[in-house]
Amino acid sequence: MQRRNLIVIAVAVVLGLLAVFLGNAYFSGYEKQQERAAEQQKLARIVVASQDLAFGTPIGAQNVRLVNWPDQSVPTGAFTSIEQLTAAKRVALGQIVVGEPLLASKVSGADGRATLSANLPVGKLAYAVPITVVSGVGGFVRPGDIVDVILTRTIPGDGAGANDKMTDTIVEAAPVLGIDQVSDSRDTKPVAAKTATLEVDSIQAQKLALAIQLGQLSLALRNVGDGEQSQRPTVLPRHLSASNVYMPRRPPPGSGAPAIASAIARAPAGRPGATVPAAPRWTGPMMTIVRGSAPTEYGVPRGW
Repeated sequence: MQRRNLIVIAVAVVLGLLAVFLGNAYFSGYEKQQERAAEQQKLARIVVASQDLAFGTPIGAQNVRLVNWPDQSVPTGAFTSIEQLTAAKRVALGQIVVGEPLLASKVSGADGRATLSANLPVGKLAYAVPITVVSGVGGFVRPGDIVDVILTRTIPGDGAGANDKMTDTIVEAAPVLGIDQVSDSRDTKPVAAKTATLEVDSIQAQKLALAIQLGQLSLALRNVGDGEQSQRPTVLPRHLSASNVYMPRRPPPGSGAPAIASAIARAPAGRPGATVPAAPRWTGPMMTIVRGSAPTEYGVPRGW
Protein backbone atom coordinates (compact mmCIF):
# COMPACT_ATOMS: atom_id res chain seq x y z
CA MET A 1 0.00 0.00 0.00
CA GLN A 2 2.76 2.43 0.95
CA ARG A 3 4.68 1.62 -2.22
CA ARG A 4 1.61 2.29 -4.34
CA ASN A 5 1.09 5.68 -2.67
CA LEU A 6 4.67 6.64 -3.40
CA ILE A 7 4.19 5.70 -7.04
CA VAL A 8 1.02 7.85 -7.25
CA ILE A 9 2.81 10.83 -5.70
CA ALA A 10 5.77 10.42 -8.04
CA VAL A 11 3.48 10.32 -11.08
CA ALA A 12 1.64 13.44 -9.88
CA VAL A 13 4.91 15.34 -9.41
CA VAL A 14 6.10 14.35 -12.88
CA LEU A 15 2.79 15.42 -14.45
CA GLY A 16 2.93 18.76 -12.58
CA LEU A 17 6.46 19.46 -13.79
CA LEU A 18 5.45 18.50 -17.30
CA ALA A 19 2.47 20.90 -17.17
CA VAL A 20 4.71 23.76 -15.99
CA PHE A 21 7.23 22.99 -18.72
CA LEU A 22 4.56 22.89 -21.41
CA GLY A 23 2.98 26.12 -20.12
CA ASN A 24 6.29 27.97 -20.17
CA ALA A 25 7.05 26.60 -23.61
CA TYR A 26 3.64 27.73 -24.88
CA PHE A 27 3.88 31.28 -23.54
CA SER A 28 7.51 31.62 -24.65
CA GLY A 29 6.53 30.41 -28.09
CA TYR A 30 3.58 32.83 -28.18
CA GLU A 31 5.81 35.79 -27.31
CA LYS A 32 8.33 34.78 -29.99
CA GLN A 33 5.49 34.33 -32.46
CA GLN A 34 4.24 37.85 -31.70
CA GLU A 35 7.74 39.25 -32.10
CA ARG A 36 8.14 37.51 -35.48
CA ALA A 37 4.72 38.80 -36.59
CA ALA A 38 5.74 42.31 -35.55
CA GLU A 39 8.93 42.08 -37.60
CA GLN A 40 7.13 40.72 -40.67
CA GLN A 41 4.33 43.33 -40.57
CA LYS A 42 6.64 46.17 -39.56
CA LEU A 43 4.96 46.48 -36.17
CA ALA A 44 6.49 47.82 -32.99
CA ARG A 45 6.04 46.41 -29.49
CA ILE A 46 4.84 48.98 -26.94
CA VAL A 47 3.51 48.84 -23.39
CA VAL A 48 -0.22 49.38 -22.79
CA ALA A 49 -2.43 49.18 -19.70
CA SER A 50 -3.93 45.75 -19.02
CA GLN A 51 -6.48 47.26 -16.59
CA ASP A 52 -7.94 50.67 -15.80
CA LEU A 53 -5.49 52.87 -13.91
CA ALA A 54 -6.65 55.79 -11.75
CA PHE A 55 -4.59 58.82 -10.75
CA GLY A 56 -1.77 57.72 -8.44
CA THR A 57 -1.99 53.98 -9.23
CA PRO A 58 1.45 52.28 -8.96
CA ILE A 59 2.54 50.81 -12.30
CA GLY A 60 3.99 47.30 -12.36
CA ALA A 61 4.11 44.13 -14.41
CA GLN A 62 0.70 43.13 -13.02
CA ASN A 63 -1.22 45.96 -14.75
CA VAL A 64 0.64 46.44 -18.08
CA ARG A 65 1.43 44.27 -21.11
CA LEU A 66 3.19 44.41 -24.49
CA VAL A 67 1.17 44.61 -27.72
CA ASN A 68 1.92 45.00 -31.41
CA TRP A 69 1.48 48.52 -32.72
CA PRO A 70 1.86 49.97 -36.25
CA ASP A 71 5.47 51.14 -36.49
CA GLN A 72 4.51 54.39 -38.21
CA SER A 73 1.92 55.26 -35.52
CA VAL A 74 3.86 54.70 -32.29
CA PRO A 75 2.92 57.60 -29.93
CA THR A 76 5.67 59.91 -28.74
CA GLY A 77 6.95 58.82 -25.33
CA ALA A 78 5.78 55.20 -25.61
CA PHE A 79 7.69 52.50 -23.72
CA THR A 80 9.00 49.55 -25.78
CA SER A 81 9.57 47.15 -22.88
CA ILE A 82 7.96 46.46 -19.53
CA GLU A 83 11.38 46.52 -17.83
CA GLN A 84 12.00 50.02 -19.21
CA LEU A 85 8.74 51.22 -17.65
CA THR A 86 8.96 49.41 -14.32
CA ALA A 87 12.69 49.84 -13.65
CA ALA A 88 11.79 52.98 -11.67
CA LYS A 89 8.81 53.29 -9.35
CA ARG A 90 6.19 55.09 -11.40
CA VAL A 91 2.52 55.95 -10.93
CA ALA A 92 -0.25 57.09 -13.26
CA LEU A 93 -0.67 60.87 -13.50
CA GLY A 94 -4.22 60.61 -14.80
CA GLN A 95 -6.91 58.14 -15.75
CA ILE A 96 -5.61 55.47 -18.17
CA VAL A 97 -7.99 52.90 -19.68
CA VAL A 98 -7.40 49.31 -20.74
CA GLY A 99 -5.40 49.09 -23.97
CA GLU A 100 -4.18 52.71 -23.79
CA PRO A 101 -0.42 53.14 -24.42
CA LEU A 102 1.67 54.10 -21.40
CA LEU A 103 3.41 57.36 -22.32
CA ALA A 104 6.14 59.28 -20.51
CA SER A 105 3.75 62.24 -20.23
CA LYS A 106 1.12 60.10 -18.45
CA VAL A 107 3.32 58.51 -15.80
CA SER A 108 5.50 59.97 -13.07
CA GLY A 109 9.28 60.13 -13.04
CA ALA A 110 11.68 57.90 -11.17
CA ASP A 111 10.49 58.99 -7.71
CA GLY A 112 6.96 57.76 -8.37
CA ARG A 113 5.35 60.85 -6.84
CA ALA A 114 1.89 61.70 -8.19
CA THR A 115 0.92 65.36 -7.81
CA LEU A 116 -2.07 67.36 -8.99
CA SER A 117 0.31 69.96 -10.45
CA ALA A 118 1.49 67.38 -12.98
CA ASN A 119 -1.98 67.51 -14.58
CA LEU A 120 -2.14 71.30 -14.84
CA PRO A 121 -1.58 72.87 -18.28
CA VAL A 122 1.08 75.57 -18.49
CA GLY A 123 -0.37 78.90 -17.33
CA LYS A 124 -3.16 77.34 -15.28
CA LEU A 125 -3.55 77.21 -11.49
CA ALA A 126 -5.46 74.96 -9.10
CA TYR A 127 -7.56 76.98 -6.64
CA ALA A 128 -9.86 75.60 -3.92
CA VAL A 129 -13.13 77.30 -2.93
CA PRO A 130 -15.41 76.44 0.01
CA ILE A 131 -18.74 74.79 -0.85
CA THR A 132 -21.71 73.28 0.94
CA VAL A 133 -24.32 70.73 -0.09
CA VAL A 134 -26.40 73.58 -1.58
CA SER A 135 -23.63 75.63 -3.21
CA GLY A 136 -22.04 72.41 -4.51
CA VAL A 137 -25.19 71.45 -6.50
CA GLY A 138 -26.32 68.91 -3.94
CA GLY A 139 -23.05 66.98 -4.14
CA PHE A 140 -23.40 66.28 -7.88
CA VAL A 141 -20.30 68.31 -8.79
CA ARG A 142 -17.53 65.75 -9.23
CA PRO A 143 -13.95 65.77 -10.60
CA GLY A 144 -13.97 66.23 -14.38
CA ASP A 145 -17.13 68.40 -14.42
CA ILE A 146 -17.36 71.98 -15.73
CA VAL A 147 -18.82 74.72 -13.50
CA ASP A 148 -19.51 78.45 -13.31
CA VAL A 149 -18.75 80.28 -10.06
CA ILE A 150 -21.42 82.75 -8.85
CA LEU A 151 -20.83 85.41 -6.20
CA THR A 152 -23.70 86.86 -4.12
CA ARG A 153 -22.82 89.92 -2.02
CA THR A 154 -24.14 93.23 -0.68
CA ILE A 155 -24.38 96.03 -3.25
CA PRO A 156 -21.45 98.43 -2.73
CA GLY A 157 -22.30 101.95 -1.52
CA ASP A 158 -23.21 103.83 1.63
CA GLY A 159 -26.94 103.69 0.86
CA ALA A 160 -27.14 99.89 0.59
CA GLY A 161 -28.99 97.99 3.29
CA ALA A 162 -28.50 94.45 4.53
CA ASN A 163 -31.02 93.09 2.01
CA ASP A 164 -29.62 95.00 -0.97
CA LYS A 165 -27.86 92.09 -2.70
CA MET A 166 -26.37 91.54 -6.13
CA THR A 167 -25.17 88.42 -7.97
CA ASP A 168 -22.41 88.11 -10.58
CA THR A 169 -20.86 85.18 -12.46
CA ILE A 170 -17.15 85.73 -11.80
CA VAL A 171 -15.68 82.55 -13.37
CA GLU A 172 -17.12 80.62 -16.31
CA ALA A 173 -16.49 77.09 -17.60
CA ALA A 174 -13.89 76.12 -14.97
CA PRO A 175 -12.87 72.42 -14.94
CA VAL A 176 -13.20 70.72 -11.56
CA LEU A 177 -9.90 69.06 -10.62
CA GLY A 178 -10.97 67.66 -7.28
CA ILE A 179 -13.70 67.51 -4.64
CA ASP A 180 -12.24 67.45 -1.14
CA GLN A 181 -9.29 65.04 -1.54
CA VAL A 182 -10.77 63.08 -4.47
CA SER A 183 -9.41 63.74 -7.98
CA ASP A 184 -10.54 60.55 -9.74
CA SER A 185 -13.00 61.52 -12.49
CA ARG A 186 -14.46 58.00 -12.44
CA ASP A 187 -15.83 58.59 -8.93
CA THR A 188 -19.29 59.91 -9.86
CA LYS A 189 -21.17 59.16 -6.62
CA PRO A 190 -22.70 62.37 -5.15
CA VAL A 191 -20.87 63.47 -2.00
CA ALA A 192 -21.50 66.31 0.46
CA ALA A 193 -18.13 68.08 0.22
CA LYS A 194 -16.48 71.12 1.82
CA THR A 195 -14.07 72.23 -0.94
CA ALA A 196 -13.89 72.18 -4.73
CA THR A 197 -10.54 72.60 -6.50
CA LEU A 198 -10.90 74.37 -9.87
CA GLU A 199 -8.56 74.89 -12.81
CA VAL A 200 -8.30 78.65 -13.39
CA ASP A 201 -5.90 81.27 -14.72
CA SER A 202 -4.09 83.82 -12.58
CA ILE A 203 -6.76 86.56 -12.82
CA GLN A 204 -9.56 84.11 -12.03
CA ALA A 205 -7.64 82.87 -8.99
CA GLN A 206 -7.37 86.47 -7.74
CA LYS A 207 -11.10 87.00 -8.30
CA LEU A 208 -11.90 83.86 -6.29
CA ALA A 209 -9.59 84.91 -3.45
CA LEU A 210 -11.35 88.29 -3.19
CA ALA A 211 -14.84 86.87 -3.69
CA ILE A 212 -14.43 84.49 -0.74
CA GLN A 213 -13.93 87.55 1.49
CA LEU A 214 -16.80 89.59 0.02
CA GLY A 215 -19.74 87.21 -0.08
CA GLN A 216 -21.06 83.72 -0.72
CA LEU A 217 -19.88 81.54 -3.60
CA SER A 218 -22.04 78.99 -5.41
CA LEU A 219 -21.24 76.54 -8.20
CA ALA A 220 -23.48 76.05 -11.24
CA LEU A 221 -22.98 72.77 -13.10
CA ARG A 222 -22.52 72.98 -16.88
CA ASN A 223 -22.72 70.47 -19.70
CA VAL A 224 -19.21 69.04 -19.93
CA GLY A 225 -19.05 70.01 -23.62
CA ASP A 226 -20.22 73.61 -23.09
CA GLY A 227 -17.18 75.86 -22.86
CA GLU A 228 -18.82 79.05 -24.15
CA GLN A 229 -18.02 82.20 -22.18
CA SER A 230 -19.81 85.55 -22.43
CA GLN A 231 -20.32 88.79 -20.53
CA ARG A 232 -23.14 88.11 -18.08
CA PRO A 233 -25.09 90.99 -16.48
CA THR A 234 -25.40 91.66 -12.77
CA VAL A 235 -28.67 90.40 -11.27
CA LEU A 236 -30.39 92.57 -8.62
CA PRO A 237 -33.37 91.78 -6.34
CA ARG A 238 -35.83 93.67 -8.57
CA HIS A 239 -35.00 91.32 -11.47
CA LEU A 240 -36.51 88.41 -9.52
CA SER A 241 -40.01 89.90 -9.98
CA ALA A 242 -41.88 89.03 -13.18
CA SER A 243 -43.67 92.40 -12.95
CA ASN A 244 -40.45 94.32 -12.21
CA VAL A 245 -41.95 95.86 -9.03
CA TYR A 246 -39.94 98.24 -6.86
CA MET A 247 -40.48 100.39 -3.74
CA PRO A 248 -39.80 104.14 -4.17
CA ARG A 249 -37.92 106.02 -1.45
CA ARG A 250 -40.18 107.17 1.40
CA PRO A 251 -39.82 110.67 2.88
CA PRO A 252 -37.82 110.69 6.13
CA PRO A 253 -39.85 110.85 9.36
CA GLY A 254 -40.43 114.40 10.63
CA SER A 255 -39.82 116.04 7.24
CA GLY A 256 -43.44 117.28 7.03
CA ALA A 257 -43.96 115.65 3.65
CA PRO A 258 -47.17 113.55 3.43
CA ALA A 259 -46.81 109.78 3.08
CA ILE A 260 -47.95 108.45 -0.29
CA ALA A 261 -50.13 105.38 0.11
CA SER A 262 -49.51 103.96 -3.36
CA ALA A 263 -45.80 103.51 -2.67
CA ILE A 264 -45.37 100.37 -4.77
CA ALA A 265 -44.88 101.21 -8.42
CA ARG A 266 -43.96 99.38 -11.58
CA ALA A 267 -40.37 99.92 -12.60
CA PRO A 268 -39.57 100.50 -16.28
CA ALA A 269 -38.66 97.38 -18.23
CA GLY A 270 -35.00 96.83 -18.95
CA ARG A 271 -32.24 94.32 -18.86
CA PRO A 272 -30.61 93.29 -15.57
CA GLY A 273 -28.34 96.05 -14.43
CA ALA A 274 -30.44 98.92 -15.85
CA THR A 275 -30.88 101.97 -13.57
CA VAL A 276 -34.40 102.52 -12.21
CA PRO A 277 -35.29 106.23 -11.69
CA ALA A 278 -36.65 107.23 -8.29
CA ALA A 279 -40.36 108.15 -8.11
CA PRO A 280 -40.91 111.96 -7.97
CA ARG A 281 -42.23 113.36 -4.66
CA TRP A 282 -45.73 114.96 -4.92
CA THR A 283 -45.67 118.69 -4.00
CA GLY A 284 -49.19 119.80 -5.05
CA PRO A 285 -52.49 119.87 -3.14
CA MET A 286 -53.50 116.78 -1.19
CA MET A 287 -56.85 115.15 -0.26
CA THR A 288 -57.63 112.75 2.58
CA ILE A 289 -59.92 109.71 2.21
CA VAL A 290 -60.98 107.84 5.33
CA ARG A 291 -61.78 104.15 4.94
CA GLY A 292 -63.17 102.89 8.21
CA SER A 293 -60.79 104.48 10.71
CA ALA A 294 -57.70 104.58 8.42
CA PRO A 295 -57.06 107.95 6.70
CA THR A 296 -55.09 107.91 3.44
CA GLU A 297 -53.72 110.96 1.63
CA TYR A 298 -53.59 111.26 -2.16
CA GLY A 299 -52.11 113.91 -4.43
CA VAL A 300 -54.68 115.98 -6.41
CA PRO A 301 -53.59 117.20 -9.87
CA ARG A 302 -54.43 120.84 -10.63
CA GLY A 303 -57.42 121.56 -12.83
CA TRP A 304 -59.92 119.27 -11.05
